[in-house]
Formats: sequence, structure tokens, C-alpha cells
Amino acid sequence: METTPVLIVGGGYAGLASALFLSHHGVPCVMVDRHYGISILGRARGINQRTLEIYRPLGLEQAVKEAGRPFEDESGVARCVTLDGEWQWLWGGDDESSRALPELTAGVFGLADQSTVEPILAETARKAGADLRFNTQCLSVEPDADGVTVVTEDRATGERRTIRAGYVIAADGFRGRIREQLGIDRPGLGVLRNFVSFTFRADLSGIIEKKALFWIIGGPGATANGAFASHALPDHWGVGVTYDPAEESPDDYTDERLADIARQMIGRDLPVEIVGKAAWVEAVGVAERYRDGRVFLVGDAAHVWPAAQAMGANSGVQDAHNLAWKLAAVINGGASDRLLDTYEAERRPVALELADLTVRSQQARFGPNPEDDPVDPIMCILGQRYRSTAMVGADHEGVFGETVQQDARPGTRAPHVWLDHDGARIGVHDLFHDAFVLLSASPAWVEAARAAGVRGYQVGQDVLDVEGAWPGRYRLDGDGAVLVRPDGYVAWRAEGASPDPRGDLAAALGTVLG
Repeated sequence: METTPVLIVGGGYAGLASALFLSHHGVPCVMVDRHYGISILGRARGINQRTLEIYRPLGLEQAVKEAGRPFEDESGVARCVTLDGEWQWLWGGDDESSRALPELTAGVFGLADQSTVEPILAETARKAGADLRFNTQCLSVEPDADGVTVVTEDRATGERRTIRAGYVIAADGFRGRIREQLGIDRPGLGVLRNFVSFTFRADLSGIIEKKALFWIIGGPGATANGAFASHALPDHWGVGVTYDPAEESPDDYTDERLADIARQMIGRDLPVEIVGKAAWVEAVGVAERYRDGRVFLVGDAAHVWPAAQAMGANSGVQDAHNLAWKLAAVINGGASDRLLDTYEAERRPVALELADLTVRSQQARFGPNPEDDPVDPIMCILGQRYRSTAMVGADHEGVFGETVQQDARPGTRAPHVWLDHDGARIGVHDLFHDAFVLLSASPAWVEAARAAGVRGYQVGQDVLDVEGAWPGRYRLDGDGAVLVRPDGYVAWRAEGASPDPRGDLAAALGTVLG
């Protein structure tokens, strides 16, 4: 019997991110995925600013930006009967998106998709020590009070293995079975539409002179209806079409039929080669709980909603980021098991809000009045707030406020400031990734942090406030301090000096870590 501290089921965005973040925290893990390897289908395009902010201190920023280079000239969404016909721009014919928000974050929005980013996550996780096993089916998951027994099967050889894990992360997607085996319901609107997506190769240089983010193809006179998008590979394109499962199945969509659909959407009889296809569903639902003993749901296993504003895959990565440091703290003996309850307490309310917002966003954007879209992308990306026992003194109500909070209150994302650290210009979130961090202009607080094993930075000494934003963003007097968690969220703040900074900090850490 093999043993591992954490076993991850599912090798998509959420599963690979879980392996990456756990390995970064020094936690050995095994990931199994039933697919032969990473999919060529260009799904979930869009790395939002918060996700890139998370990737930056792990050294992934440049690789992710390079992965998005094939899409860097794309913007807007167009509607047409065929690509060879007239396009109606629904929104944004020019690049109007706020990809860089230097007042709010060092992260920049990018258009890399899963087929290009997942290999980066996988390679980095492997280098950090993660054991990634593709073409490996999870047959059973049996949790008990002391761990989880998992049986896997190599799909190429039929070899079965029994793995004893301390914890299991279920990142097995919308159709994953672990959630159902645990008896966890996923209330919501349920399945909205069934899709077949496929990638094909064709030379469309004589038709597409400017690339949209995607095209909505259909309407009067159309012989095929669906969504059409570019792909990272040259001359590759992605299409999504709906089908009625009461009338047909994905198996009815042969390569010949898909090629014919592609030509109908293009509007010309061109050579078309099908290179990949998959079936999926557009659904809405949020699991009633994210934890069942030693098993945790992340990504689409925990929540699904329409593909609006790139909120789905990014939320899966951010689920994994929230959970990984907590698992690491418990496994390494630095926190109580109670800390793990805060994963659901923090991430599930966010999912409930986003599920509602994305449904209403899709209804508006594809309806007659797209200007009625209720989603404020910047707020949804950078304004998420938490309330749980893993912070001290959170006093806000609701996941989102009126604006992105910039006052370093417990439960909010630490406000962005540009810093000089050892001669390099960094964003403050580059400091938050593998340990608690205390920020203060007072040497007394920084000394107390270092004595407690917390990474401390004296503002004005260890790091320099290059734009003078620290006082206005953190709103402390010269003797105050802010404690930030490894995920970049404020855990506690001290408004001023203390007669016992070590004791106060130890008490705060004790509360946060359970």
C-alpha cells in the first residue's frame, strides 16, 4: 500500500493547481487523472488579474504571458450568420478591456487557455515534487477517521494500486463521482445546455482578418449554430455546439459531421481536419458542503456556472490556493484541523454569489440589452471578502462591497502597493505565497514577528514604498501592523503599538490557526 499526505483526483485546472500549490508548500502529493494527458481543447480562456497575482511569486508570470501570446490581439465578441458574412459587434470591437490595473494589482489579465496553461502548471508541480499520474482511473474513495483509502487503476496496463492518503482533494469536475459517493447535493438550476466541443485545423486567413474573443454564429439563415473561437495553435479553431440528449448523444457527432458543421459556420467549403472533441454541460449549482471529513471538493466538483467573465476556471485555481496553505499548515503540525473548516466557510459564499451573477450576466449579454449585465468584473476578481475563524476581527457583511476595499481589514485581500525589495520593483502580493507575513513600519512588530517564526518586513527599511501608497492603503499609524495569510488575505491588524507585541501576535496566530 502506498501512502501520501494528499491525493488529488482530477488533472484539470483545479487539480493541477492543487498539486502545484501543495508542492510549493512542501507537501508531497499524488494526482491521478483518467485522461491520457492534458487536453488539446482550448477551454476556459482567460487568466484574471487575481490568478496571475497568485502565480507571480511562484515564478510563472512570464510563462503564462507567453502562453497567451497567440491571443494578445483578440478583443470583443461578434455575432454573425457565417464567418464569411457580416459581423455585428455585440461589445468591444477594439481592445477596451482593463487588462492591467496597476492601482489595484501587479497581476495583468491574459487570454491564455487551458491547453496552454495546464502544461505549465503540470511541469512546475512535477519539478516541485508532485507525482502526476495521467491515464489513471480512480476506482474508489473510502474515507475514515484517520485517512482515506483510494484504489486506482492504470488504464494502459490494468494494474491496480491501493493508496492510503491523509486527505483527498476531489477535483474530478462536474461529472465527478466523489461528491455523489459522499452524499453531497449540488443545489441550483441544474443542467442548462449540453455541448459538444471540438477543435479543428483549417486555413481561415482569407476570412478572418481581426480575431474576436469569440463569435456567436447563428440567427435567420444560419445552417449551424454555436460558438466559435481561435486556438493557441496556428490554424486551429474551437467550436461549441449544443445538442438535445433526448434526441441524440455525443457519439452521433462523428468527425465527418463535425467537419460539416465547421464548414457551415465558416460559410465556405474548405478543407477541415478534426483534431479533438469532447462533450460537456453548461450547468448551475454549488455543493451544499465543500468538506466531508478528510475529503474536499474544489473547482467544478464544488461549483459550476455559465462561462461568463472567465470566472469558472479562475475560481477553481483560487479554491485550490485557499485550501493548499491550510492543508499544509495542518499536515506540518502548525494548525488545528479546525482550520480546514474555513475553506468552505470562505469559498462557498463566493461561489454562491458568482453562480447568481454569471447566470444574470449571460442572460443580459446574449439578450436584447447587453448593457444590463450586472457583473462588475473588477469587483468580482479583486473584491472577494471572507468571514471565518481564520481571521480576527472581520466586520464586513457580504462577499462584495461597493468598491474593492483598500484599507487592509481582516477578511479582505491585502491592498496592493508597489514596493522596492532588494532593488527590485514588486507588488506587495509577491511577498505572500508560502508563509504568514507581517508588515509594519515599526521595528518592534517586525522583531516580534521574526521571533514567532513569521516573516516580517519593516516598511521603509526592508521594503520601500515606492509610490507613497502604504499609509493610504493600510491606514495604520507608524506603530501599527498587519498580519497577512499565505493566500494574501488579511488575518489580523494592530492599530498601534503594543506593550507586548509578541504576546498579541501569538494570540492572533493561535486564533487564526485554530
